[in-house]
Amino acid sequence: MFDKVLVANRGEIAVRVIRALREMGVKSVAVYSDADRDALHVRMADEAVHLGGASSTDSYLRMERIIPAALRLGVQAIHPGYGFLSENADFADGCSAAGIKFIGPPAEAIRKLGSKTSARRIAIAAGAPVVPGTEDAVTDLKEARRIALEIGFPVLIKAAAGGGGKGMRRVNSEPALEAALRDAASEAERSFKSNEVYIEKVVVEPRHIEIQLIGDEHGNLVHLGERECTIQRRHQKVIEECPSPLVAAHPEMRQAMGEAALKVARAAGYCNAGTAEFLVDAKRNFYFLEMNTRLQVEHPVTELVTSLDLVHLQLRVACGEKLPFTQEEITWRGSAIEARIYAEDPANDYMPSPGKIEQLSFPSGPGIRLDSGIHEGCTVPMDYDPLLAKLSVWAGTRDTAIARMERALDECAVVGIRTNIEFFRHLLRDPKFRSGSMHTGFLEMFQWKAKEPTDEEVLAAVMAAVQRKPRQIAAVPAAAESRWKTDGRARWMR
Repeated sequence: MFDKVLVANRGEIAVRVIRALREMGVKSVAVYSDADRDALHVRMADEAVHLGGASSTDSYLRMERIIPAALRLGVQAIHPGYGFLSENADFADGCSAAGIKFIGPPAEAIRKLGSKTSARRIAIAAGAPVVPGTEDAVTDLKEARRIALEIGFPVLIKAAAGGGGKGMRRVNSEPALEAALRDAASEAERSFKSNEVYIEKVVVEPRHIEIQLIGDEHGNLVHLGERECTIQRRHQKVIEECPSPLVAAHPEMRQAMGEAALKVARAAGYCNAGTAEFLVDAKRNFYFLEMNTRLQVEHPVTELVTSLDLVHLQLRVACGEKLPFTQEEITWRGSAIEARIYAEDPANDYMPSPGKIEQLSFPSGPGIRLDSGIHEGCTVPMDYDPLLAKLSVWAGTRDTAIARMERALDECAVVGIRTNIEFFRHLLRDPKFRSGSMHTGFLEMFQWKAKEPTDEEVLAAVMAAVQRKPRQIAAVPAAAESRWKTDGRARWMR
């Protein structure tokens, strides 16, 4: 096992990896920006290195600062987490050139699968089903028009080098194609430094289901089942489940989707952790979408259901160990749900809500897991993704897991900024969600309006915060938490 590992990330995923390193007796090195000097991951690490300014381009994306820092501190390996440099093949190569182990797949596998057009070609050659569309980047309007008319509208124009909805435009008719092509290419260039886009047929009201993979450097590669990631806003997941309600009702899908994911991964020479993403139509036909060549945000639900620790496994296979189990030995038990708690305002088009966290209370108890990168008194910067924490629950059945998540959310309070906690409370009560009937446009149709708290509720929140009674804080709406921050009387009383 390694003696010292640098975690090239921030927030909850950096905390998650640092905790795993501590459990395995490995020293940790954190990196941080100006905005993260007092961050939890910096406090927890054995050592910490300042990278630069608040922006990610001046800090967490500066591989030319991270690798020399790792060498200077005697680091043997770097865990990239997710986002930032986690899917950067040049960074993986740079680590190798410096004699540092990159805890992830080989650089060549990242290159093959990092481009969505390249990944599509690999999937097709491997025999995995893909959504009708182009195998190569579209270079001009004439070509785009020909392809769109051939596969039929509506179509999606998508960035070849990235994800998360950036560089993506839906086109319902030919007249809208030119502007959509131009805008998608421009956004792709800004977001991923590549203006390459491709065209894909729209799968109407699909589900988004992904397969978790893990492989060692000895050719052993297995899948750990599926995650339901259909509940999304702006193409970003907010609720994830394992198993998928759909797959649980049709278990033959797990084997078929798992085999398709393994075909793609093997064709790319894959090892370490990764995730194959699929779209599933109303007839349960599934189509390979892309491969995320890193640990996923939503990995906790897989860990809760399989009782496997993905970060421990990542570290062990990066050291050259073999997987300690075969595909046949993997079992799935119960149901897990994860809610991504963001500093954002769902009632205001999910606008980010940076600021200082005045009071903080999270639930505990059997079947509850919290992955968090915040602490009471910290300031949520506006420079990064507004993810604060991931609240996950496990229970024997999906219905019980939903009930447990409702209880856990009722005991959550983040006072001082707006969050989506109240939004989740309403979402979990929706009959269609509870029945498992969903598609990726679900939140666009979900009717919800934040309840404006009364003056009495605001006062109750303040008094509870003063007296440090988390359950009382949790009893009031998220809007009351936000009003407490801006109310002059509340500040005076504190």
